[in-house]
Amino acid sequence: MTRGGIVMMEIKSIEKPDDRRDFPRGHLEVVNMSGLVFGKATFEPGWRWTESVRDIAGTELCEVHHNGYVVDGRMRIRMSDGAEQEVGPGDVFVVSPGHDAWVLGDEPCIVFDFAGNIGDYAKAD
Repeated sequence: MTRGGIVMMEIKSIEKPDDRRDFPRGHLEVVNMSGLVFGKATFEPGWRWTESVRDIAGTELCEVHHNGYVVDGRMRIRMSDGAEQEVGPGDVFVVSPGHDAWVLGDEPCIVFDFAGNIGDYAKAD
């Protein structure tokens, strides 16, 4: 990649994240890179945003925009207008702010998030 005439290559491992945030029934690992904030979220069975993250975020619904890819598990997402969708392994999704989400079934849901503001997820103001 070239930035201002300078050749650049940047490689990091999600196994050594820049930040890790733990919350009830899950955690988020974040890697910050030039032009990319990457998150790996692990949501355990029983996790629900309104029960596990709402108090940390201080909002009624999740107000983070997500560009995601589901690696494992299943999740249901409900928008503030009542629209609902289910995502599972191999699904790529875009979800705007104003939603709740919860894990379906008895296995963890692992999601990769490429939206820049994932760095703000589950972060107390």
